[in-house]
Amino acid sequence: MTHAIAPERATQDIINPATGEVVATVTAHTKEDTREAFAVARRAQKRWAKTSFRQRRKIFLKFHNLVIDNRDKIMDTIQAENGKNRLSALEEVLDVAMTARHYAYRAEKLLKPKGRRPAVPVLTSTREEYAPKGVVGAIAPFNYPLTLAVSDAIPAILAGNTVVLKPDSQTPLSALLAAELLSEAGLPDGIFNVITGRGSEVGQAITEECDYLMFTGSTETGRSLAEQVAPRLIDYSMELGGKNPLIVADDADIERAVNGIWPACFGNSGQLCISIERIYVHRKVADKFIPAFVNRVKQLKVGGGTDWNIDMGSLISAEHADLVERFVDDAVSKGATVLTGGKRLRELGDAFYAPTVLADVPESADLHRDEVFGPVVYIEVVDSNDEAVRRANDTEYGLNSSVWASPSTGKKLASRLESGTVNINEGYAPAWSAMDAPMGGWKASGVGRRHGDHGITKYTESRNVTQTRFMNVVNNGIDSQTWATTLATTLKLGRDILR
Repeated sequence: MTHAIAPERATQDIINPATGEVVATVTAHTKEDTREAFAVARRAQKRWAKTSFRQRRKIFLKFHNLVIDNRDKIMDTIQAENGKNRLSALEEVLDVAMTARHYAYRAEKLLKPKGRRPAVPVLTSTREEYAPKGVVGAIAPFNYPLTLAVSDAIPAILAGNTVVLKPDSQTPLSALLAAELLSEAGLPDGIFNVITGRGSEVGQAITEECDYLMFTGSTETGRSLAEQVAPRLIDYSMELGGKNPLIVADDADIERAVNGIWPACFGNSGQLCISIERIYVHRKVADKFIPAFVNRVKQLKVGGGTDWNIDMGSLISAEHADLVERFVDDAVSKGATVLTGGKRLRELGDAFYAPTVLADVPESADLHRDEVFGPVVYIEVVDSNDEAVRRANDTEYGLNSSVWASPSTGKKLASRLESGTVNINEGYAPAWSAMDAPMGGWKASGVGRRHGDHGITKYTESRNVTQTRFMNVVNNGIDSQTWATTLATTLKLGRDILR
């Protein structure tokens, strides 16, 4: 879709949450527009599926270079519509570039037909083939408007699909810019289609039309979408909510932890599915860690603009800041202690909220178990590493966890945590950035995986192609008893070979 807006079309203003200024106006597309985009995408997919992997790789490697070369423009766009700080915007640029490069090189190897062990050796041969799903419908959130709109589309397209994407209605500009860069890289029209508009219009049409659904957002919305696509029996992948825990073990390097944990809590203003919202610190090191960590958080620089020295930007909107404020006020009213923050920063703008650290949060407080999705973390002191693991796992979520400990302790604790990714002596970035490994949620934190081999094979249908040689396996004219003896001997031989 283009930026051009017909005079009779409904429009939507895109507002910079840090300043309150209107930075762009886009079309508010309808269900009919979305269905038309699917029709275009279906026609394009038939042609695209015949495109060689060599050509696909060439396009996405060029896109990789364009993303790097245009990084300042991209970061400006992300910040203008989202309000995040410069470093958090850079994360998105690097992620999309890394994803494009990884799958550009891996797609052909992962998707070429593979020989599989046949049922009857010699007489039969079996191979597995991978066919594209068709048109992938993607619904992306506001918090990472480039990464979560484009990085999921890249493997889908490299697998031979086309994509119809609905970016969040508050943050469509990054996806539209990515579409321009993909076109410049040589991606044909109709392959990556960005449809701006409301979820009730565009999102609903996507669930009705897509051959596969990719969604990132809240668990509540994920459950609703799963119910909507269930009657059509299409597959989907979803990264959903998290109440991510962090453990400071008794043998942690406290200085390193103090300097390294705050980005895990307050990066992207805490608006990150894999950011840390709970810290369990061993009593042995609590007196050293807690005051040092709180003091470090107090030093964070909050503000708007493109200054690289700003540690945290705004939230996505004043309304979201209201939600964060209600979470904190509820906890305080029920007995929680504010160690730092706990207030709006209205002198900076209505969408700013101070990085907040709480203690003594009772189980009756909403934020004790519910995802805040903002710059709020609470600390609990535990008597053992075992208790820390137990508390960390005591949640319906299982997206990301973090352990700060010696290497040996860290590995032992990590393998006991019920989450899709676990970072040792880091918050989230290294596990997320490990493109060759899967990333996703356990329990109510999601279904399916992005990254790794599954990050591209999920966008395909597998086909078992088995060829029979020499004679039929059944009804081949051989005496049934003789044939049964022959098959038994053959199967036994095959079993012995597989040992």
